Amino acid sequence: MLTSTQVPGGLNWLDLGTPDIDAAVSFYTSLFGWRFQSAGPEAGGYGFLQQGGRTLAAIGPLTDEGARSAWTVYFRTVDADATAKAVEQAGGTVRVPPSQVFTAGRMAGFTDPTGAEFAVWEPGDTDGLELVNEPGSVSWIELYTTDAATAKAFYGSVLSWESRDMPMGEDVVYTITGPAGGGEQTMHGGLMQLPQQNLDAGSTSEWHPYFEVEDCDATVASAAGLGATVIIPAVDIERVGRIAMLLDPFGAPFAVITSATA
Repeated sequence: MLTSTQVPGGLNWLDLGTPDIDAAVSFYTSLFGWRFQSAGPEAGGYGFLQQGGRTLAAIGPLTDEGARSAWTVYFRTVDADATAKAVEQAGGTVRVPPSQVFTAGRMAGFTDPTGAEFAVWEPGDTDGLELVNEPGSVSWIELYTTDAATAKAFYGSVLSWESRDMPMGEDVVYTITGPAGGGEQTMHGGLMQLPQQNLDAGSTSEWHPYFEVEDCDATVASAAGLGATVIIPAVDIERVGRIAMLLDPFGAPFAVITSATA
């Protein structure tokens, strides 16, 4: 579960880029019971997804030509400009240069050396997500990557992450990651090498969120009824919980989890 939203290098924002905001809002609010709050006419359609008045994610239009619908994970930084330099030095690409977002803060968008897109947030008036780990909100993030060794080295250099490998059967290694210095108390996500068959099929590196739900199977059934595609049906993972992987109606990958109780 997420424990590091206030720590530099930890997840602290999440938003969805989509070609149809109204339809995407309808899908996610129907699935999770969220509410949509527009950021105002000057925000170009961007708005906040909330539960109980607390922001758990955001949504906005696709702005880059050829961009695909996807969730973007943002990691907290104390200096977006310095992070942009670190990204370039480590072999990544600056996709969106550091820029001011009104008085809310500064953001920048990047692509890691394996092709996965992510962003950073330097807080101003907006500190970050107000709700995590509770049903309906994000509780974990995960990177599927074409090159796990390169990805681990990159994020370790740019965001000072620590990582720990966890063997999961023959030839499968799952790496948990998080800001340095906190051990398992600040781990926020996982990283996994895409299997060869996925690479042969054209899979590319991408980050996706896990949303906590009270009943994984029921949520998967509801999502499918609302137009989602089930990629990985609900399955039990020992000591983790019951998880499933989906694509929303516009192709953005996300996962749901009913976490195991202690």
